[in-house]
Amino acid sequence: RVDGNDIAQVYDALTAPIGDKPRAIILDTVKGKGVSFMEHSVLWHYRTARGEEYEAALKELEAGKP
Repeated sequence: RVDGNDIAQVYDALTAPIGDKPRAIILDTVKGKGVSFMEHSVLWHYRTARGEEYEAALKELEAGKP
């Protein structure tokens, strides 16, 4: 079980030695991670940001970059 919003954790899980048994990887994710008005909102599971919403989302995502 890994944080599905953390690409390094996902990569490590996918490249870990398998052994001789099947495995399943559960990725715990947050819808809209990194955008305050999208996080945990089912609305954004099927809706696309446009116009001012798109610009606001992009601004938040860029602000969160290292």
